[in-house]
This record gives sequence, structure tokens and C-alpha cells, in this order.
Amino acid sequence: MNKKWRDVEKNITALTNEELAEIELRVQIAGKIIEARQNKDLTQRALEEISGVRQPVIARIEKGKTDPQITTVLRMLKPLGYTLAVVPLTKSKEDEQ
Repeated sequence: MNKKWRDVEKNITALTNEELAEIELRVQIAGKIIEARQNKDLTQRALEEISGVRQPVIARIEKGKTDPQITTVLRMLKPLGYTLAVVPLTKSKEDEQ
């Protein structure tokens, strides 16, 4: 699967703002999981033991190779001292006009 940058770039530029926002949210969640796990000096295997989420699943989530269910994310976050929250979207000044 040898892709050229032009092919990847076409796929990226074809994404809608909503799709880009979803990708950014997944990146932020994965980043926060990695950060919290590392701050507690936990390996993926140790997180598996305290969360019940299998290490290969944790690895795929952290690498962005899967779109996990909310329950899976919650099971990982709880022993790390985090949870998810639903918050209102902030509007830019352009959206308000």
C-alpha cells in the first residue's frame, strides 16, 4: 500500500469541516489518554490490568487506528482519574454574524 502524498492530500482536502472536527476530537482524546497514562507511569499493559481494556485495543486507540466506543474510552479514563464531558461548542465571531 504505497500511497503518494498527492493521494493522501486529495483525501484530506476532500474532508468536510465536520469530518475534520471529528478527527481532531479523536486525536485530542487519544492524546489525553496517552498523557494521563504516562503521568501515572503506567504501561499499556498496566492500564489493561486496571481498566479491563485489552492492551492491543489501547494501542490501536492511542495510534488512532480505531474508533472506540464511548464505554471503552470511559473504562480507560476512570482509573486514570478522568471522565468525558459534554460541553457546548464555542462559536467564533464569524458564526455569530
